[in-house]
Amino acid sequence: MSGIVAIVGRPNVGKSTFFNRLIQRREAIVDSVSGVTRDRHYGKSDWNGRQFSLIDTGGYVIGSDDVFESEIDKQVELAIDEADVIIFMVDVETGITPMDEDVAILLRKVNKPVFLAVNKVDNNKRLENAVEFYALGLGDYFPIASTNGSGSGDLLDAVIEALPEETNVEESELPRFAVVGRPNAGKSSFINSLIGEERYIVTDIAGTTRDSIDTKYNRFGFEFNLVDTAGIRRKSKVKEDLEFYSVMRSVRAIENADVCLLVLDATRGFDGQVQNIFWLAQRNRKGIVILVNKWDLVEKETNTMKTLEQEIRREIEPFTDVPIIFMSVLNKQRIFKAIETAVKVFEDRSKKIKTKLLNDVMLPIMENNPPPAYKGKYVKIKFCTQLPTPQPQFAFFCNLPQYVRDPYKRFIENKLREEFDFKGVPITVYFRKK
Repeated sequence: MSGIVAIVGRPNVGKSTFFNRLIQRREAIVDSVSGVTRDRHYGKSDWNGRQFSLIDTGGYVIGSDDVFESEIDKQVELAIDEADVIIFMVDVETGITPMDEDVAILLRKVNKPVFLAVNKVDNNKRLENAVEFYALGLGDYFPIASTNGSGSGDLLDAVIEALPEETNVEESELPRFAVVGRPNAGKSSFINSLIGEERYIVTDIAGTTRDSIDTKYNRFGFEFNLVDTAGIRRKSKVKEDLEFYSVMRSVRAIENADVCLLVLDATRGFDGQVQNIFWLAQRNRKGIVILVNKWDLVEKETNTMKTLEQEIRREIEPFTDVPIIFMSVLNKQRIFKAIETAVKVFEDRSKKIKTKLLNDVMLPIMENNPPPAYKGKYVKIKFCTQLPTPQPQFAFFCNLPQYVRDPYKRFIENKLREEFDFKGVPITVYFRKK
Protein backbone atom coordinates (compact mmCIF):
# COMPACT_ATOMS: atom_id res chain seq x y z
CA MET A 1 0.00 0.00 0.00
CA SER A 2 1.53 3.30 -1.02
CA GLY A 3 1.31 6.37 1.17
CA ILE A 4 -0.64 9.56 0.42
CA VAL A 5 1.13 12.92 0.22
CA ALA A 6 -0.97 16.11 0.10
CA ILE A 7 0.30 19.49 -1.09
CA VAL A 8 -1.45 22.35 0.72
CA GLY A 9 -1.14 26.13 0.73
CA ARG A 10 -2.91 29.22 -0.53
CA PRO A 11 -3.52 29.78 -4.27
CA ASN A 12 -0.77 30.80 -6.69
CA VAL A 13 2.24 29.63 -4.72
CA GLY A 14 3.12 27.00 -7.33
CA LYS A 15 1.48 23.85 -5.93
CA SER A 16 0.24 22.63 -9.30
CA THR A 17 3.57 23.23 -11.05
CA PHE A 18 5.29 21.16 -8.38
CA PHE A 19 2.59 18.49 -8.56
CA ASN A 20 2.81 18.27 -12.36
CA ARG A 21 6.57 18.06 -12.16
CA LEU A 22 6.39 15.08 -9.81
CA ILE A 23 3.76 13.10 -11.69
CA GLN A 24 4.90 13.91 -15.23
CA ARG A 25 8.14 12.09 -14.88
CA ARG A 26 6.21 9.01 -14.03
CA GLU A 27 3.00 9.35 -15.96
CA ALA A 28 4.89 9.96 -19.16
CA ILE A 29 6.41 6.50 -18.81
CA VAL A 30 4.01 4.33 -16.93
CA ASP A 31 0.69 5.89 -17.40
CA SER A 32 0.40 6.91 -21.01
CA VAL A 33 -3.26 6.01 -21.34
CA SER A 34 -3.14 7.78 -24.69
CA GLY A 35 -3.02 11.13 -22.96
CA VAL A 36 -5.98 10.48 -20.71
CA THR A 37 -5.47 12.28 -17.46
CA ARG A 38 -8.75 14.00 -16.99
CA ASP A 39 -8.33 14.65 -13.31
CA ARG A 40 -5.39 16.90 -12.76
CA HIS A 41 -5.32 16.78 -9.00
CA TYR A 42 -4.39 13.22 -8.22
CA GLY A 43 -1.42 11.28 -9.49
CA LYS A 44 1.14 8.68 -8.67
CA SER A 45 4.79 9.44 -8.30
CA ASP A 46 7.86 7.67 -7.07
CA TRP A 47 11.18 8.66 -5.64
CA ASN A 48 14.12 6.36 -4.99
CA GLY A 49 11.94 3.36 -5.84
CA ARG A 50 9.17 4.23 -3.35
CA GLN A 51 5.73 4.82 -4.85
CA PHE A 52 3.24 7.24 -3.36
CA SER A 53 -0.02 8.97 -4.27
CA LEU A 54 0.09 12.71 -4.62
CA ILE A 55 -2.85 15.05 -4.09
CA ASP A 56 -2.83 18.69 -5.10
CA THR A 57 -5.43 20.43 -2.99
CA GLY A 58 -5.09 23.63 -4.98
CA GLY A 59 -6.99 22.39 -7.96
CA TYR A 60 -10.17 22.27 -5.93
CA VAL A 61 -10.48 25.93 -4.98
CA ILE A 62 -13.32 27.66 -6.74
CA GLY A 63 -12.48 31.07 -8.24
CA SER A 64 -8.88 31.08 -7.12
CA ASP A 65 -8.33 34.85 -6.82
CA ASP A 66 -10.97 35.70 -4.28
CA VAL A 67 -10.81 32.42 -2.45
CA PHE A 68 -12.65 32.31 0.80
CA GLU A 69 -10.23 31.37 3.50
CA SER A 70 -12.73 28.94 4.91
CA GLU A 71 -12.52 26.91 1.67
CA ILE A 72 -8.76 26.60 2.05
CA ASP A 73 -9.08 25.78 5.74
CA LYS A 74 -11.53 23.01 4.85
CA GLN A 75 -9.12 21.53 2.36
CA VAL A 76 -6.18 21.71 4.70
CA GLU A 77 -8.24 20.01 7.42
CA LEU A 78 -9.28 17.31 5.00
CA ALA A 79 -5.72 16.80 3.81
CA ILE A 80 -4.62 16.56 7.43
CA ASP A 81 -7.23 13.85 8.02
CA GLU A 82 -6.55 11.81 4.91
CA ALA A 83 -2.88 12.17 4.01
CA ASP A 84 0.13 10.45 5.60
CA VAL A 85 2.51 13.34 4.88
CA ILE A 86 1.77 17.02 4.19
CA ILE A 87 3.83 19.45 2.11
CA PHE A 88 2.95 23.05 2.98
CA MET A 89 3.99 25.37 0.14
CA VAL A 90 4.67 29.09 0.51
CA ASP A 91 6.08 31.70 -1.88
CA VAL A 92 9.34 33.57 -1.20
CA GLU A 93 8.32 36.44 -3.52
CA THR A 94 5.35 37.48 -1.40
CA GLY A 95 6.78 36.47 1.96
CA ILE A 96 4.48 35.41 4.80
CA THR A 97 0.84 36.37 4.26
CA PRO A 98 -2.02 36.22 6.79
CA MET A 99 -3.40 33.20 4.93
CA ASP A 100 -0.06 31.38 5.30
CA GLU A 101 -0.23 32.09 9.02
CA ASP A 102 -3.75 30.62 9.22
CA VAL A 103 -2.64 27.42 7.49
CA ALA A 104 0.43 27.21 9.75
CA ILE A 105 -1.80 27.43 12.84
CA LEU A 106 -3.78 24.41 11.60
CA LEU A 107 -0.62 22.48 10.75
CA ARG A 108 1.15 23.12 14.04
CA LYS A 109 -1.52 21.11 15.85
CA VAL A 110 -1.06 18.05 13.68
CA ASN A 111 0.87 15.03 14.71
CA LYS A 112 1.76 14.01 11.16
CA PRO A 113 4.93 14.89 9.29
CA VAL A 114 4.61 18.41 7.81
CA PHE A 115 7.30 19.75 5.44
CA LEU A 116 7.50 23.46 4.72
CA ALA A 117 8.50 24.09 1.08
CA VAL A 118 9.50 27.67 0.25
CA ASN A 119 8.95 27.96 -3.49
CA LYS A 120 10.44 30.22 -6.21
CA VAL A 121 13.88 30.27 -4.54
CA ASP A 122 15.96 30.49 -7.72
CA ASN A 123 18.81 32.81 -6.70
CA ASN A 124 20.96 33.63 -3.64
CA LYS A 125 19.08 36.80 -2.74
CA ARG A 126 15.88 34.77 -2.46
CA LEU A 127 17.68 32.11 -0.47
CA GLU A 128 18.46 34.80 2.12
CA ASN A 129 14.85 36.05 2.06
CA ALA A 130 13.53 32.56 2.78
CA VAL A 131 14.82 32.79 6.36
CA GLU A 132 11.69 34.73 7.38
CA PHE A 133 9.61 31.54 7.07
CA TYR A 134 11.08 30.27 10.35
CA ALA A 135 8.50 32.64 11.85
CA LEU A 136 5.72 30.18 10.88
CA GLY A 137 6.86 27.95 13.73
CA LEU A 138 7.16 24.79 11.61
CA GLY A 139 10.91 24.34 12.02
CA ASP A 140 13.30 23.91 9.11
CA TYR A 141 12.13 24.59 5.57
CA PHE A 142 13.12 23.34 2.13
CA PRO A 143 13.98 26.05 -0.43
CA ILE A 144 12.77 24.83 -3.84
CA ALA A 145 11.94 26.14 -7.32
CA SER A 146 9.13 24.06 -8.75
CA THR A 147 9.63 25.47 -12.27
CA ASN A 148 13.09 23.92 -12.63
CA GLY A 149 12.94 21.34 -9.84
CA SER A 150 15.91 22.66 -7.85
CA GLY A 151 15.83 21.63 -4.20
CA SER A 152 13.00 19.16 -4.70
CA GLY A 153 15.33 16.14 -4.28
CA ASP A 154 16.06 16.96 -0.64
CA LEU A 155 12.37 17.58 0.04
CA LEU A 156 11.39 14.23 -1.51
CA ASP A 157 14.09 12.37 0.42
CA ALA A 158 12.54 13.69 3.63
CA VAL A 159 9.00 12.88 2.46
CA ILE A 160 9.87 9.26 1.60
CA GLU A 161 11.63 8.88 4.94
CA ALA A 162 8.45 10.01 6.72
CA LEU A 163 5.96 7.81 4.85
CA PRO A 164 4.58 4.86 6.80
CA GLU A 165 6.14 1.47 6.15
CA GLU A 166 4.73 -0.19 3.05
CA THR A 167 2.24 -2.86 3.99
CA ASN A 168 0.74 -5.36 1.64
CA VAL A 169 -2.99 -5.65 1.75
CA GLU A 170 -2.68 -9.29 0.82
CA GLU A 171 -3.72 -10.35 4.32
CA SER A 172 -6.91 -11.87 3.04
CA GLU A 173 -7.10 -14.03 -0.04
CA LEU A 174 -10.62 -12.81 -0.67
CA PRO A 175 -11.27 -10.31 -3.43
CA ARG A 176 -11.93 -6.76 -2.25
CA PHE A 177 -14.82 -4.85 -3.80
CA ALA A 178 -14.94 -1.12 -3.02
CA VAL A 179 -18.25 0.72 -3.29
CA VAL A 180 -17.37 4.25 -4.43
CA GLY A 181 -19.14 7.29 -5.81
CA ARG A 182 -20.16 10.78 -4.80
CA PRO A 183 -22.16 11.39 -1.60
CA ASN A 184 -25.88 10.54 -1.64
CA ALA A 185 -25.72 8.30 -4.69
CA GLY A 186 -27.02 5.38 -2.62
CA LYS A 187 -23.80 3.60 -1.62
CA SER A 188 -24.86 2.89 1.96
CA SER A 189 -28.32 1.68 0.95
CA PHE A 190 -26.74 -0.56 -1.68
CA ILE A 191 -24.46 -2.16 0.91
CA ASN A 192 -27.28 -2.50 3.45
CA SER A 193 -29.58 -4.19 0.98
CA LEU A 194 -26.80 -6.57 -0.05
CA ILE A 195 -25.98 -7.55 3.49
CA GLY A 196 -29.67 -7.71 4.27
CA GLU A 197 -31.36 -7.33 7.61
CA GLU A 198 -30.48 -10.89 8.56
CA ARG A 199 -26.82 -9.86 8.46
CA TYR A 200 -25.05 -12.52 6.43
CA ILE A 201 -21.84 -11.31 7.93
CA VAL A 202 -19.06 -13.55 9.07
CA THR A 203 -16.79 -10.91 10.56
CA ASP A 204 -16.33 -7.20 10.64
CA ILE A 205 -12.67 -6.56 9.99
CA ALA A 206 -11.49 -3.14 11.04
CA GLY A 207 -10.48 -1.82 7.64
CA THR A 208 -6.88 -1.87 6.57
CA THR A 209 -7.93 1.32 4.83
CA ARG A 210 -7.84 3.13 8.13
CA ASP A 211 -11.44 4.04 8.41
CA SER A 212 -13.39 2.31 5.77
CA ILE A 213 -15.03 -0.86 7.02
CA ASP A 214 -14.48 -4.26 5.45
CA THR A 215 -17.42 -6.61 5.63
CA LYS A 216 -16.93 -10.23 4.71
CA TYR A 217 -19.80 -11.15 2.46
CA ASN A 218 -20.84 -14.70 1.73
CA ARG A 219 -24.02 -15.34 -0.14
CA PHE A 220 -25.23 -17.06 -3.31
CA GLY A 221 -21.88 -18.82 -3.52
CA PHE A 222 -19.89 -15.55 -3.66
CA GLU A 223 -17.38 -14.74 -0.98
CA PHE A 224 -15.51 -11.44 -0.88
CA ASN A 225 -14.71 -8.39 1.25
CA LEU A 226 -16.96 -5.44 0.71
CA VAL A 227 -15.15 -2.16 1.37
CA ASP A 228 -17.67 0.38 2.49
CA THR A 229 -16.44 3.94 2.08
CA ALA A 230 -19.98 5.19 2.49
CA GLY A 231 -20.29 4.57 6.18
CA ILE A 232 -17.13 6.46 7.01
CA ARG A 233 -17.76 8.93 9.78
CA ARG A 234 -19.20 12.17 8.48
CA LYS A 235 -17.12 15.24 9.14
CA SER A 236 -19.36 18.04 10.24
CA LYS A 237 -16.91 20.66 9.06
CA VAL A 238 -16.74 19.37 5.53
CA LYS A 239 -19.54 20.25 3.20
CA GLU A 240 -20.75 17.03 1.59
CA ASP A 241 -20.68 18.50 -1.88
CA LEU A 242 -17.02 19.48 -1.74
CA GLU A 243 -15.58 17.72 -4.77
CA PHE A 244 -12.27 17.29 -3.04
CA TYR A 245 -13.98 15.36 -0.27
CA SER A 246 -15.26 12.47 -2.33
CA VAL A 247 -12.06 12.18 -4.34
CA MET A 248 -9.92 12.06 -1.19
CA ARG A 249 -12.27 9.54 0.38
CA SER A 250 -12.09 7.33 -2.67
CA VAL A 251 -8.33 7.30 -3.14
CA ARG A 252 -7.50 4.87 -0.36
CA ALA A 253 -10.47 2.60 -0.95
CA ILE A 254 -9.69 2.38 -4.67
CA GLU A 255 -5.99 1.75 -4.17
CA ASN A 256 -6.73 -1.23 -1.93
CA ALA A 257 -9.54 -2.77 -3.96
CA ASP A 258 -9.60 -5.34 -6.76
CA VAL A 259 -12.88 -4.16 -8.26
CA CYS A 260 -14.60 -0.78 -7.86
CA LEU A 261 -18.37 -0.60 -7.93
CA LEU A 262 -18.98 2.99 -8.99
CA VAL A 263 -22.46 4.01 -7.87
CA LEU A 264 -24.00 7.04 -9.54
CA ASP A 265 -27.36 8.75 -9.18
CA ALA A 266 -29.40 8.33 -12.37
CA THR A 267 -31.09 11.68 -11.79
CA ARG A 268 -27.71 13.49 -11.81
CA GLY A 269 -26.00 11.52 -14.57
CA PHE A 270 -22.32 10.83 -15.12
CA ASP A 271 -21.07 14.22 -13.92
CA GLY A 272 -17.55 15.53 -13.42
CA GLN A 273 -17.11 14.22 -9.92
CA VAL A 274 -18.18 10.69 -10.88
CA GLN A 275 -15.84 10.87 -13.87
CA ASN A 276 -12.93 11.80 -11.58
CA ILE A 277 -13.58 8.72 -9.47
CA PHE A 278 -13.86 6.57 -12.61
CA TRP A 279 -10.46 7.74 -13.93
CA LEU A 280 -8.95 7.26 -10.49
CA ALA A 281 -9.99 3.59 -10.59
CA GLN A 282 -8.91 3.22 -14.21
CA ARG A 283 -5.49 4.74 -13.58
CA ASN A 284 -4.99 2.41 -10.64
CA ARG A 285 -5.77 -0.46 -13.04
CA LYS A 286 -8.76 -1.73 -11.06
CA GLY A 287 -11.71 -3.70 -12.35
CA ILE A 288 -14.72 -1.37 -12.75
CA VAL A 289 -18.49 -1.85 -12.80
CA ILE A 290 -20.70 1.23 -13.22
CA LEU A 291 -23.97 1.05 -11.29
CA VAL A 292 -26.64 3.57 -12.28
CA ASN A 293 -28.81 3.75 -9.16
CA LYS A 294 -32.27 5.32 -8.57
CA TRP A 295 -33.36 4.14 -12.00
CA ASP A 296 -36.91 3.99 -10.62
CA LEU A 297 -36.93 7.82 -10.35
CA VAL A 298 -36.14 8.50 -13.99
CA GLU A 299 -38.93 9.40 -16.42
CA LYS A 300 -38.52 6.80 -19.12
CA GLU A 301 -39.10 7.01 -22.84
CA THR A 302 -38.32 4.33 -25.39
CA ASN A 303 -34.57 4.86 -25.51
CA THR A 304 -33.80 6.48 -22.15
CA MET A 305 -31.53 3.69 -20.94
CA LYS A 306 -29.75 3.36 -24.26
CA THR A 307 -29.14 7.11 -24.49
CA LEU A 308 -27.66 7.37 -21.00
CA GLU A 309 -25.51 4.30 -21.59
CA GLN A 310 -24.15 5.80 -24.83
CA GLU A 311 -23.46 9.07 -23.05
CA ILE A 312 -21.47 7.29 -20.32
CA ARG A 313 -19.48 5.26 -22.85
CA ARG A 314 -18.66 8.44 -24.75
CA GLU A 315 -17.26 10.00 -21.57
CA ILE A 316 -15.06 7.01 -20.71
CA GLU A 317 -13.42 6.59 -24.13
CA PRO A 318 -11.13 4.88 -25.00
CA PHE A 319 -11.87 2.43 -22.14
CA THR A 320 -15.48 1.79 -23.15
CA ASP A 321 -15.62 -1.94 -22.40
CA VAL A 322 -17.08 -1.50 -18.91
CA PRO A 323 -20.27 -3.18 -17.63
CA ILE A 324 -23.04 -0.63 -16.91
CA ILE A 325 -25.96 -1.83 -14.79
CA PHE A 326 -29.17 0.13 -14.22
CA MET A 327 -30.51 -0.65 -10.78
CA SER A 328 -32.76 0.55 -8.01
CA VAL A 329 -31.59 -0.21 -4.51
CA LEU A 330 -34.95 0.92 -3.16
CA ASN A 331 -36.82 -1.71 -5.21
CA LYS A 332 -33.98 -4.24 -4.86
CA GLN A 333 -33.85 -4.25 -8.63
CA ARG A 334 -30.70 -5.84 -10.17
CA ILE A 335 -28.56 -5.43 -7.05
CA PHE A 336 -27.42 -9.06 -7.19
CA LYS A 337 -26.72 -8.69 -10.90
CA ALA A 338 -24.30 -5.96 -9.79
CA ILE A 339 -22.45 -8.41 -7.54
CA GLU A 340 -22.42 -11.21 -10.13
CA THR A 341 -20.91 -8.77 -12.61
CA ALA A 342 -18.28 -7.63 -10.10
CA VAL A 343 -17.30 -11.25 -9.45
CA LYS A 344 -16.99 -11.85 -13.19
CA VAL A 345 -14.81 -8.71 -13.60
CA PHE A 346 -12.64 -9.89 -10.69
CA GLU A 347 -12.17 -13.29 -12.34
CA ASP A 348 -11.32 -11.65 -15.67
CA ARG A 349 -8.84 -9.33 -13.98
CA SER A 350 -6.99 -12.27 -12.45
CA LYS A 351 -7.11 -14.35 -15.65
CA LYS A 352 -3.84 -15.75 -16.98
CA ILE A 353 -3.63 -16.69 -20.66
CA LYS A 354 -1.20 -19.41 -21.68
CA THR A 355 1.58 -18.07 -23.90
CA LYS A 356 0.96 -20.61 -26.66
CA LEU A 357 -2.74 -19.76 -26.88
CA LEU A 358 -1.97 -16.03 -26.81
CA ASN A 359 0.47 -16.38 -29.73
CA ASP A 360 -1.83 -18.71 -31.68
CA VAL A 361 -4.63 -16.15 -31.48
CA MET A 362 -2.76 -12.82 -31.69
CA LEU A 363 0.04 -13.45 -34.20
CA PRO A 364 -2.33 -14.14 -37.15
CA ILE A 365 -4.36 -11.02 -36.24
CA MET A 366 -1.20 -8.91 -36.28
CA GLU A 367 0.06 -10.46 -39.50
CA ASN A 368 -3.21 -9.50 -41.19
CA ASN A 369 -3.20 -6.03 -39.59
CA PRO A 370 0.43 -5.04 -39.04
CA PRO A 371 1.34 -1.67 -37.49
CA PRO A 372 1.48 1.05 -40.18
CA ALA A 373 4.97 1.71 -41.53
CA TYR A 374 6.63 4.70 -39.87
CA LYS A 375 9.39 6.70 -41.59
CA GLY A 376 9.55 3.89 -44.16
CA LYS A 377 10.30 1.30 -41.47
CA TYR A 378 8.16 -1.82 -40.97
CA VAL A 379 7.47 -3.21 -37.51
CA LYS A 380 7.54 -7.00 -37.26
CA ILE A 381 5.99 -8.52 -34.15
CA LYS A 382 7.52 -11.90 -33.35
CA PHE A 383 6.10 -13.06 -30.03
CA CYS A 384 3.83 -12.04 -27.14
CA THR A 385 3.33 -13.06 -23.53
CA GLN A 386 1.29 -12.06 -20.48
CA LEU A 387 3.39 -10.51 -17.71
CA PRO A 388 3.22 -11.96 -14.17
CA THR A 389 1.41 -8.94 -12.68
CA PRO A 390 -1.79 -8.83 -10.55
CA GLN A 391 -3.72 -7.26 -13.43
CA PRO A 392 -3.53 -8.04 -17.17
CA GLN A 393 -0.41 -6.66 -18.82
CA PHE A 394 0.99 -7.98 -22.07
CA ALA A 395 4.39 -7.63 -23.73
CA PHE A 396 4.71 -7.80 -27.52
CA PHE A 397 8.26 -8.31 -28.77
CA CYS A 398 9.22 -6.71 -32.06
CA ASN A 399 12.13 -5.22 -34.00
CA LEU A 400 11.18 -1.50 -33.66
CA PRO A 401 9.01 -0.92 -30.58
CA GLN A 402 9.55 2.85 -30.73
CA TYR A 403 7.56 3.02 -33.99
CA VAL A 404 4.37 1.49 -32.59
CA ARG A 405 1.83 4.29 -32.15
CA ASP A 406 -1.03 4.68 -29.64
CA PRO A 407 -3.84 3.87 -32.11
CA TYR A 408 -2.22 0.51 -32.85
CA LYS A 409 -1.81 -0.21 -29.13
CA ARG A 410 -5.53 0.48 -28.72
CA PHE A 411 -6.30 -1.83 -31.64
CA ILE A 412 -4.30 -4.62 -29.94
CA GLU A 413 -5.98 -3.92 -26.61
CA ASN A 414 -9.43 -4.16 -28.22
CA LYS A 415 -8.51 -7.43 -29.92
CA LEU A 416 -7.31 -8.86 -26.58
CA ARG A 417 -10.64 -7.84 -25.03
CA GLU A 418 -12.61 -9.37 -27.87
CA GLU A 419 -10.73 -12.66 -27.95
CA PHE A 420 -10.24 -13.25 -24.24
CA ASP A 421 -13.15 -11.38 -22.62
CA PHE A 422 -11.65 -8.71 -20.39
CA LYS A 423 -14.83 -6.72 -19.81
CA GLY A 424 -14.44 -4.00 -17.16
CA VAL A 425 -10.70 -4.62 -16.76
CA PRO A 426 -7.99 -2.09 -17.71
CA ILE A 427 -5.31 -3.77 -19.85
CA THR A 428 -1.77 -2.53 -20.40
CA VAL A 429 0.08 -3.35 -23.60
CA TYR A 430 3.85 -2.90 -23.92
CA PHE A 431 5.95 -3.21 -27.06
CA ARG A 432 9.50 -4.30 -26.36
CA LYS A 433 12.65 -4.94 -28.32
CA LYS A 434 13.07 -8.61 -29.21
